[in-house]
Amino acid sequence: MPEKTPEKKEIVAEVQPVQAETVQVTSVKTTKPLSRQGISSGFSINSLLNKEEKEVKEEIVAVKTENLPQNHFTETDLQMEWNLMLKQLQTRNSFIFNAVKTFKLIKAGENTIKVLYPSDSAKAEFDKIAGEFFNHFKTKVHNHAIEIDYQRDFDNLKIEVLTKRKVFEKFIEKNPLLKDLDDLMKFDLT
Repeated sequence: MPEKTPEKKEIVAEVQPVQAETVQVTSVKTTKPLSRQGISSGFSINSLLNKEEKEVKEEIVAVKTENLPQNHFTETDLQMEWNLMLKQLQTRNSFIFNAVKTFKLIKAGENTIKVLYPSDSAKAEFDKIAGEFFNHFKTKVHNHAIEIDYQRDFDNLKIEVLTKRKVFEKFIEKNPLLKDLDDLMKFDLT
Protein backbone atom coordinates (compact mmCIF):
# COMPACT_ATOMS: atom_id res chain seq x y z
CA MET A 1 0.00 0.00 0.00
CA PRO A 2 1.32 3.44 -0.77
CA GLU A 3 2.18 5.53 2.22
CA LYS A 4 0.02 8.48 2.99
CA THR A 5 1.67 11.74 2.41
CA PRO A 6 1.35 14.18 5.26
CA GLU A 7 -1.12 16.92 4.62
CA LYS A 8 0.16 20.40 4.47
CA LYS A 9 -1.64 22.76 6.77
CA GLU A 10 -1.71 26.41 5.96
CA ILE A 11 -2.53 28.92 8.51
CA VAL A 12 -4.83 31.59 7.27
CA ALA A 13 -4.57 34.77 9.24
CA GLU A 14 -7.34 36.65 7.63
CA VAL A 15 -10.82 35.29 7.54
CA GLN A 16 -12.82 36.61 4.67
CA PRO A 17 -16.55 36.37 4.63
CA VAL A 18 -17.57 33.42 2.38
CA GLN A 19 -20.81 33.40 0.58
CA ALA A 20 -22.95 30.45 1.43
CA GLU A 21 -23.49 28.19 -1.47
CA THR A 22 -26.06 25.47 -1.47
CA VAL A 23 -24.54 22.26 -2.61
CA GLN A 24 -26.61 19.14 -2.98
CA VAL A 25 -24.82 15.98 -2.09
CA THR A 26 -26.24 12.83 -3.64
CA SER A 27 -25.15 9.44 -2.45
CA VAL A 28 -25.25 6.42 -4.74
CA LYS A 29 -25.49 2.97 -3.24
CA THR A 30 -24.02 0.05 -5.17
CA THR A 31 -25.19 -3.52 -5.09
CA LYS A 32 -21.71 -4.97 -5.50
CA PRO A 33 -18.75 -4.19 -3.29
CA LEU A 34 -16.19 -1.86 -4.79
CA SER A 35 -13.24 -3.93 -3.61
CA ARG A 36 -12.35 -7.31 -5.07
CA GLN A 37 -13.47 -10.26 -3.00
CA GLY A 38 -11.24 -13.24 -2.37
CA ILE A 39 -11.92 -16.36 -4.46
CA SER A 40 -12.73 -19.50 -2.53
CA SER A 41 -10.67 -22.56 -3.43
CA GLY A 42 -13.39 -25.01 -2.51
CA PHE A 43 -11.26 -26.54 0.25
CA SER A 44 -11.91 -25.33 3.72
CA ILE A 45 -9.83 -26.31 6.72
CA ASN A 46 -12.77 -25.65 9.01
CA SER A 47 -14.99 -28.02 7.08
CA LEU A 48 -12.26 -30.66 7.19
CA LEU A 49 -11.81 -30.29 10.95
CA ASN A 50 -15.55 -30.29 11.59
CA LYS A 51 -16.26 -33.13 9.20
CA GLU A 52 -18.37 -35.82 10.68
CA GLU A 53 -17.79 -39.41 9.75
CA LYS A 54 -20.82 -40.66 7.89
CA GLU A 55 -21.58 -44.33 8.08
CA VAL A 56 -22.03 -45.98 4.72
CA LYS A 57 -24.86 -48.42 4.92
CA GLU A 58 -25.15 -51.18 2.39
CA GLU A 59 -28.57 -52.52 1.84
CA ILE A 60 -28.73 -56.19 1.08
CA VAL A 61 -31.90 -57.09 -0.70
CA ALA A 62 -32.83 -60.72 -0.34
CA VAL A 63 -35.46 -61.95 -2.72
CA LYS A 64 -37.34 -64.94 -1.48
CA THR A 65 -37.88 -67.33 -4.33
CA GLU A 66 -40.34 -69.42 -2.36
CA ASN A 67 -43.34 -67.40 -3.51
CA LEU A 68 -42.14 -66.82 -7.07
CA PRO A 69 -43.15 -69.14 -9.92
CA GLN A 70 -40.92 -72.12 -10.69
CA ASN A 71 -42.25 -73.44 -14.00
CA HIS A 72 -40.43 -76.01 -16.10
CA PHE A 73 -38.27 -74.88 -19.02
CA THR A 74 -36.52 -76.90 -21.70
CA GLU A 75 -33.08 -76.82 -23.30
CA THR A 76 -34.76 -75.54 -26.48
CA ASP A 77 -36.19 -72.52 -24.61
CA LEU A 78 -32.74 -71.69 -23.30
CA GLN A 79 -31.04 -72.02 -26.69
CA MET A 80 -33.71 -69.95 -28.46
CA GLU A 81 -33.36 -67.09 -25.98
CA TRP A 82 -29.56 -67.26 -26.07
CA ASN A 83 -29.51 -67.11 -29.89
CA LEU A 84 -31.95 -64.20 -29.80
CA MET A 85 -29.69 -62.38 -27.34
CA LEU A 86 -26.67 -63.01 -29.58
CA LYS A 87 -28.50 -61.55 -32.59
CA GLN A 88 -29.41 -58.45 -30.60
CA LEU A 89 -25.83 -58.12 -29.33
CA GLN A 90 -24.42 -58.41 -32.82
CA THR A 91 -26.21 -55.24 -33.89
CA ARG A 92 -26.03 -53.40 -30.56
CA ASN A 93 -22.50 -54.09 -29.27
CA SER A 94 -20.18 -56.07 -31.51
CA PHE A 95 -17.30 -56.10 -28.99
CA ILE A 96 -19.32 -57.96 -26.35
CA PHE A 97 -20.83 -60.16 -29.07
CA ASN A 98 -17.39 -61.33 -30.22
CA ALA A 99 -16.41 -62.06 -26.61
CA VAL A 100 -19.49 -64.15 -25.74
CA LYS A 101 -20.42 -65.85 -29.01
CA THR A 102 -18.42 -68.97 -28.05
CA PHE A 103 -20.18 -69.40 -24.69
CA LYS A 104 -22.25 -72.53 -24.23
CA LEU A 105 -25.37 -72.51 -22.07
CA ILE A 106 -26.59 -75.95 -21.01
CA LYS A 107 -29.51 -76.92 -18.83
CA ALA A 108 -27.82 -79.02 -16.13
CA GLY A 109 -30.75 -79.64 -13.77
CA GLU A 110 -34.36 -78.65 -13.32
CA ASN A 111 -33.42 -75.18 -12.08
CA THR A 112 -29.73 -75.01 -13.02
CA ILE A 113 -28.03 -73.52 -16.06
CA LYS A 114 -24.38 -74.33 -16.69
CA VAL A 115 -22.45 -71.58 -18.47
CA LEU A 116 -19.25 -72.77 -20.15
CA TYR A 117 -16.87 -69.88 -20.88
CA PRO A 118 -13.48 -69.97 -22.65
CA SER A 119 -11.53 -67.30 -20.71
CA ASP A 120 -11.77 -64.95 -17.75
CA SER A 121 -11.71 -61.85 -19.96
CA ALA A 122 -14.65 -63.19 -21.95
CA LYS A 123 -16.48 -63.90 -18.69
CA ALA A 124 -15.92 -60.28 -17.61
CA GLU A 125 -17.67 -59.14 -20.80
CA PHE A 126 -20.45 -61.69 -20.24
CA ASP A 127 -21.03 -60.32 -16.74
CA LYS A 128 -22.04 -57.01 -18.32
CA ILE A 129 -25.02 -58.61 -20.06
CA ALA A 130 -25.67 -61.61 -17.79
CA GLY A 131 -28.08 -59.79 -15.49
CA GLU A 132 -30.15 -58.52 -18.39
CA PHE A 133 -30.23 -61.92 -20.10
CA PHE A 134 -31.06 -64.04 -17.05
CA ASN A 135 -33.69 -61.62 -15.76
CA HIS A 136 -35.36 -61.68 -19.17
CA PHE A 137 -35.11 -65.47 -19.36
CA LYS A 138 -36.50 -65.99 -15.86
CA THR A 139 -39.56 -63.86 -16.58
CA LYS A 140 -40.04 -65.44 -20.01
CA VAL A 141 -40.15 -69.03 -18.68
CA HIS A 142 -41.75 -68.06 -15.34
CA ASN A 143 -39.02 -69.70 -13.30
CA HIS A 144 -37.31 -67.42 -10.77
CA ALA A 145 -35.45 -70.19 -8.94
CA ILE A 146 -32.87 -70.64 -11.72
CA GLU A 147 -29.29 -70.92 -10.50
CA ILE A 148 -26.31 -70.23 -12.74
CA ASP A 149 -23.18 -72.41 -12.56
CA TYR A 150 -20.08 -70.99 -14.30
CA GLN A 151 -17.42 -73.42 -15.51
CA ARG A 152 -14.26 -72.79 -17.49
CA ASP A 153 -14.27 -74.66 -20.81
CA PHE A 154 -10.69 -75.22 -21.94
CA ASP A 155 -11.70 -77.12 -25.09
CA ASN A 156 -13.75 -74.19 -26.28
CA LEU A 157 -10.76 -71.85 -26.04
CA LYS A 158 -8.76 -73.20 -28.91
CA ILE A 159 -10.15 -72.24 -32.29
CA GLU A 160 -8.48 -74.20 -35.05
CA VAL A 161 -7.28 -72.29 -38.08
CA LEU A 162 -7.95 -74.34 -41.19
CA THR A 163 -5.33 -74.05 -43.90
CA LYS A 164 -5.76 -75.41 -47.39
CA ARG A 165 -3.54 -78.34 -46.47
CA LYS A 166 -5.70 -79.27 -43.45
CA VAL A 167 -8.89 -79.05 -45.47
CA PHE A 168 -7.38 -81.28 -48.14
CA GLU A 169 -6.26 -83.80 -45.47
CA LYS A 170 -9.84 -83.95 -44.17
CA PHE A 171 -11.01 -84.70 -47.69
CA ILE A 172 -8.35 -87.42 -47.96
CA GLU A 173 -9.84 -89.08 -44.87
CA LYS A 174 -13.19 -89.22 -46.65
CA ASN A 175 -11.77 -90.22 -50.02
CA PRO A 176 -8.33 -91.92 -49.99
CA LEU A 177 -8.05 -91.67 -53.79
CA LEU A 178 -7.33 -87.93 -53.39
CA LYS A 179 -3.96 -88.84 -51.87
CA ASP A 180 -2.99 -90.69 -55.04
CA LEU A 181 -4.15 -87.69 -57.05
CA ASP A 182 -2.03 -85.38 -54.89
CA ASP A 183 1.04 -87.64 -55.39
CA LEU A 184 0.48 -87.65 -59.14
CA MET A 185 -0.35 -83.93 -59.58
CA LYS A 186 1.72 -82.52 -56.70
CA PHE A 187 -0.78 -79.86 -55.62
CA ASP A 188 0.52 -76.65 -54.09
CA LEU A 189 -1.48 -76.42 -50.86
CA THR A 190 0.49 -73.80 -49.02
